[in-house]
Amino acid sequence: MNATASHKPLSIAVLISGGGTTLKNILEKRAAGKLRVDVKLVISSNAKARGLDIAAAAGIPTKVLRGRDFAAPELYSEAIFSACREAAPDYVVMGGFLSYVPIPPDFENRVINIHPALIPAFCGKGYYGHHVHEAVLEYGVKISGCTVHFVDNEYDHGPVILQRTVPVLDDDTPDTLAARVFEAECEAYPEALTLLSSGRVSVEGRRVRVSPRG
Repeated sequence: MNATASHKPLSIAVLISGGGTTLKNILEKRAAGKLRVDVKLVISSNAKARGLDIAAAAGIPTKVLRGRDFAAPELYSEAIFSACREAAPDYVVMGGFLSYVPIPPDFENRVINIHPALIPAFCGKGYYGHHVHEAVLEYGVKISGCTVHFVDNEYDHGPVILQRTVPVLDDDTPDTLAARVFEAECEAYPEALTLLSSGRVSVEGRRVRVSPRG
């Protein structure tokens, strides 16, 4: 699947659960002229998420859909993606969205996520936030990083778009490692969105390919 051509901004919906740091980063990169995106909608799984305030301040429509209000993940997914269909984004961006939702066929390879480790290491159900960095330090690896990937119906499993590495230092704590990884995330996610907007990205099985510039 090829993304929308680069003559217009990439349109996205953003799914959040908390502070909206990913959304804030995207909006800051856009304001600085480093990212061409049009944020059509922000959906939160938490009515008290600070990210809703960030969206409101930027004039972005918001919707709160809580997983606990739905009897099954499939019903929750339908509510979320029905709202996305109305907004008609090119892609759906998960920005710290902590709820599981099955991906419907019309959104296959159109939902992306960033994970704070190098998939397939330290990923899967239960590996989020500081749980990831604690596991990295406990295992003793020397390199960590972040992964931008398409979302499928398994945790942290879809095709990898790009990865960025950071060193794991001898005196790291989960907090210091998380800060270093987040710095990488702030560059990796916008870079992935820019690639998608270029129309040069295709998915072949599990392989994401970026064609050369014409």
